[in-house]
Amino acid sequence: MRKDIVLNMTASETRIAILENETLVELYVERPENQRMVGDIYKGKVSKVLPGMMAAFIDIGQQQNAFLHFSDVSSSLISYGSDINRFRRGKERPKLNEIDIQLKEGQDVPVQITKEPLSTKGARVTTEISLPGRFLVLLLNENYIGVSKKIENFREKKRLKRIAHDILPKGFGLIVRTVAQNKDEDALKKDLDNLLNTWKNIQSKSEKNSAPVLLYKDMGMASSIIRDLFTNDIDRVVADNKKLIRSITNYLKDAAPQLIERVEYYNLQKPIFEEFSIEREIKKIVDPKVWLSGGGHIVINQTEAMVTIDVNSGKFIGGDDYEANAAKVNIQAAREIARQLRLRDIGGLIVIDFIDMAEEKNRRRIFYELRNELRRDHAKNAMLPMSEYGLIEMTRQRIRPSLLHTFSDVCQHCGGTGRVLSKESIVSSIESWIQRFKMHRKERRIILQVNKEVEKYLTSGLGNYLFKLMWKYWIKIDLESDSEMKPNEFRILTKKNRVDITDEFIP
Repeated sequence: MRKDIVLNMTASETRIAILENETLVELYVERPENQRMVGDIYKGKVSKVLPGMMAAFIDIGQQQNAFLHFSDVSSSLISYGSDINRFRRGKERPKLNEIDIQLKEGQDVPVQITKEPLSTKGARVTTEISLPGRFLVLLLNENYIGVSKKIENFREKKRLKRIAHDILPKGFGLIVRTVAQNKDEDALKKDLDNLLNTWKNIQSKSEKNSAPVLLYKDMGMASSIIRDLFTNDIDRVVADNKKLIRSITNYLKDAAPQLIERVEYYNLQKPIFEEFSIEREIKKIVDPKVWLSGGGHIVINQTEAMVTIDVNSGKFIGGDDYEANAAKVNIQAAREIARQLRLRDIGGLIVIDFIDMAEEKNRRRIFYELRNELRRDHAKNAMLPMSEYGLIEMTRQRIRPSLLHTFSDVCQHCGGTGRVLSKESIVSSIESWIQRFKMHRKERRIILQVNKEVEKYLTSGLGNYLFKLMWKYWIKIDLESDSEMKPNEFRILTKKNRVDITDEFIP
């Protein structure tokens, strides 16, 4: 299977696409005002302890307090009481109601973000701190050495575990990552030394600052994806920004020099996401209906409580055998559902309603097909077998908000029952339009008409995306607001005679 990573940097966002056999399967978006928080480490202050909820709220200096569940509390903050001998050797796992969590209001505690904040919910955190490197993950206050399950060779696992044991100082744990396979001791030792130096810097900053304070900022979205996903099975990494290319190659010089030759700079006039047929797929992400190749379709509905996916035969035309037709549509749906879960980054509780089938063997077949397709998913997931009613219940790990929330806002015109493209997505679309315009026209001045909210977003704050667009593409943009326009619309006119040319450069 061919795998590519495509990176696009615009005035308003950085977008990273993962392609498998030229099909978009994962998409990551990072914006200046909403940067990735997962992996960041804070010195927080306990705001409230709620034993009934088995949780505490931690002030980390953000808008909302972070949520710390007792199951995410490290052993250094746990008291086992008189039953400590039952749990000391790890043969019996204590229940949460059998332990005493050593957290008091006003107490300082180091925490790490494990889930991004969503809507009115604050970030989820843990006190089990870990620092990821290229080959290793350093675990704080742990006495554990593990090797990635994806390394199947027993001798290689044993070799890596021995090296980890030899180089690891006391008081730390270590996980050896998949990319460490066949690496020598010097490479692993260098990675470990970098992680230990990072931890020393974190400790030093913690001692000098009072809570709440950010102690460690993990890599940005693009850099972390290169660190975690750019392995030997990736055929190519393509980016349209020289700064990104330099950042990637500088990182690889030490971490994986053999991969540098797979990094390419894209300098064609055609927008990179159009060249790789990614842009048209992005536009479909806010649409709940997804068509299948045989004429059937699935409908994805996301709510606060859960996500429901309904499978319909639609325009599918099969033979006279209803059971065979239903199985065929369901197989296609299972494959597309697995792709859409990854692509839209849907997490939480998911209920899938397949077309009813009478035969148990067909229900098992659909279950195994979905499970096999999800093996390529980086997010953890778990599912129950299909019920006799054609339902599959599953959960998928949520680390950040789904792309529906990234690319769209709640529609203010329908009372919040629908969603429209977000302001950030509109700015990205405007930039793509300008790129295509510059390919075919020589004019240096245009008129851009947008909704008042989009106008405010384009011109306010330090970002000032309008200025960035004009500077980047060397074009003068006269901005006009139109109260009649919807938030997800824009219109572009020629400066000379005010002719509407919007549709000419929309793909």
